[in-house]
Amino acid sequence: MKILLETICILFIIAESSFAQQAFDLTPPEYIRTVQISQGGVNLPGIPLIEYGTSFELSFDDIMGDEAFYHYKISYYDYDWKTSILPKNEYLDGLDDFRILDTENSLTTLQIYTHYRLQIPNRNTRALLKTGNYLLEIYNDDEELVFTKKFVVYQRQSTIRSWVKRSRDLNFINTKQVVQFEIETTNQIIEPNRNLKTVVMQNHNLKTAIYGLQPQFNFGNKFTYKYDQESSFWGINEYWNFDNKEIRNAAVNVSHIELLDIYHNYLYTHFSRKDRVYTFNPDINGNYVIRNIDAINNDIEADYVWLHFSLRIPKIKDKNVAVHIYGGFNDFEIDNSTELTYNPVSRLYEGKRLFKQGFYNFLYITTDENGKIIPGSISGNFDKTENEYTILAYYRPPGQRFDAVIGIGNTTSVNIAN
Repeated sequence: MKILLETICILFIIAESSFAQQAFDLTPPEYIRTVQISQGGVNLPGIPLIEYGTSFELSFDDIMGDEAFYHYKISYYDYDWKTSILPKNEYLDGLDDFRILDTENSLTTLQIYTHYRLQIPNRNTRALLKTGNYLLEIYNDDEELVFTKKFVVYQRQSTIRSWVKRSRDLNFINTKQVVQFEIETTNQIIEPNRNLKTVVMQNHNLKTAIYGLQPQFNFGNKFTYKYDQESSFWGINEYWNFDNKEIRNAAVNVSHIELLDIYHNYLYTHFSRKDRVYTFNPDINGNYVIRNIDAINNDIEADYVWLHFSLRIPKIKDKNVAVHIYGGFNDFEIDNSTELTYNPVSRLYEGKRLFKQGFYNFLYITTDENGKIIPGSISGNFDKTENEYTILAYYRPPGQRFDAVIGIGNTTSVNIAN
């Protein structure tokens, strides 16, 4: 009887894991803006990486300005963002599903909004007990899911050395960057090909991350990954930028302004760079910084502005191909607010999007009929582009039921080698 019960339990666990759901990014509705996770007042770009035992803050704005109520829940996921079998009390000390009480209305802004802040840990959610993948879910008072935000908690239990090489494939030597790395642990790794997992990201963009690389060989507790195409990324190009910290005057890359219901900023017209020679232009790899030059508290004194974009390229004949602005300002999402449309009068691709005052990076990209990004179609791909790369190492030893993040490595392509 005991054997039968154990067999049933094992089959149940297998079945449950087989139907595990994938964590999804629910894009915020139009009235929710500037969703950030930060530490010490500094925005963490793309997928936020939080060191175990440290605190962080989620913040966002509701431009309805009606002081709505929101509450949060926290879920835990495996390394590939499939639902974990861990019960909540094993990864959370305390409780979630509490209302966000730290709110403040905007001050001296034309666009009214309510600013929300959530500190983790707090008196209800006292600690996150595991390293690994987490999902913050924000609900309204009607128990409707409004948006989600992923983040990763890590612990430095291993050393990751990494470097960037040009592709060994001559077809991509000038357009791709290859990430190679070594993981050295202090503890024994059992069955590394099965239990040691890696995620490699370019510019903290989880949507283009490379999963599932296995060590090619190891010496003791040092595991080497010297792949070529399997760990390669398109080099892309340096990001365009704009800075509208001064809302009443044209600033960096802003050609002119207009005051209607709120301020409108018009950027200089951009052009395709895919057939041009690479030119170095310092950027922050798709990130952004909220700031108002006249503000004491940027959280509530930075105003919202309509940013107008224009791109000079020939009209694309394929109706399935769309042109978008792209960057960390919305976690590299593609949606209606990022799409540009062709204006036959000006012969430009044009569009506008609401941004909170600050300094922003962005690219112009195209997508196919499935919404998949076509790399370098407008900005080009260059091996010389300065990009930042992050490697996460996950380990699940036999008998353990979760993927712990045991190490993090960082490198850039500044010193790319052959």
